Amino acid sequence: MPSPSPVPQARARRLVTPFGAAVACAFLATVVLILVVVRWPPLMALDLSVARDLHREAVTEPGLVHVNRILTDWVWDPWTMRVLIAVAVVVLWWRGARVLAGWVAVTSVLSTALQQGLKSAVGRQRPRWPDPVDSAHYAAFPSGHAMTAMVSCALLLWLLRRHGPGRTVWRAAVAVAVVSVAGVGVTRLYLGVHWLTDVLGGWLLGAALAGFCVAGFDRYERRGRAALPRRS
Repeated sequence: MPSPSPVPQARARRLVTPFGAAVACAFLATVVLILVVVRWPPLMALDLSVARDLHREAVTEPGLVHVNRILTDWVWDPWTMRVLIAVAVVVLWWRGARVLAGWVAVTSVLSTALQQGLKSAVGRQRPRWPDPVDSAHYAAFPSGHAMTAMVSCALLLWLLRRHGPGRTVWRAAVAVAVVSVAGVGVTRLYLGVHWLTDVLGGWLLGAALAGFCVAGFDRYERRGRAALPRRS
């Protein structure tokens, strides 16, 4: 009997594309943004409930607070993520992939500009406590830590995938990225400097921006290959 056609499997793989995922994340981020701006009562109540429960726990655990502050201020700080991206950009430039290097650099800069622009436009206040365990600057929505971690980790995974890593290396990298993105969101909530929707909005916006970056560069490469002269 003939072997099953691989076409259905290939079609299944194409159901989720970087562009499609980016559009979905952008849509969800817009929904969250609108609900935050209009202060939808059920969502605001959820934000307050989560913030209160975590802060009540944090004030009784100074050791755990210290660990979270180290993680959020050093390990998963936005500047740490930007340094990693900068290193990747320098390596790409040195290896001659200058368009790709510029593409990644511009995406990282756009991430910072977008988050700061939204913070200024939305102007959401951060949680306020009579006994805070940490402090933060700028407005609350979206979480800059969460958004920067999502964009940076997604871009680094994409670059690694293009390099063709082995299965073990790839799985380890994905695990580190997932822990970093999730962990930075948890630290911001535990330290009482963000609402749950700030972190969720940061994740969604970061995923959308990274997805559009990947989709845009893939399209650029396809057009470049199509423009190459064919050999007779």
